[in-house]
Amino acid sequence: MLSSKVKNRIIFLTTVALITLVAIFFIIQSLDKNILYFSSPTEIKQSEDVVTGKKMRIGGMVKKNSIKISENNIQFIVTDFNNEIIVNFSGTVPNLFAEEKGVVAEGKLKDKSFFEADRILAKHDENYMPPEIKKIMNNSNAK
Repeated sequence: MLSSKVKNRIIFLTTVALITLVAIFFIIQSLDKNILYFSSPTEIKQSEDVVTGKKMRIGGMVKKNSIKISENNIQFIVTDFNNEIIVNFSGTVPNLFAEEKGVVAEGKLKDKSFFEADRILAKHDENYMPPEIKKIMNNSNAK
């Protein structure tokens, strides 16, 4: 038979373990809702389960001669050299935003060829390119 001291320790450790598991569950659920990965135009065009109107990120290169600027609206094309998506953005773009440079746009997909951006992220370095885009570029150049 277990003494009361051992019973109290078992109850305490079980309670701490349950509280820890519940806390980890809620942390993972919270992170899952807030993490946004970016998708390339090809991934979006080929995907069957893309949800329009849901917050997401798209990434790729700004197509040459595609930037159209009106009063406080900018429209451009993001490409991965296989497919393209038109991006519409209202606001100020980063200083490093330019044609033929890497960009990640955060916002909502209206359909598989039009994206309404809330935020534009430009690459930070002249030589930096996301690994996914570099892989896509290498595959398209090899063809």
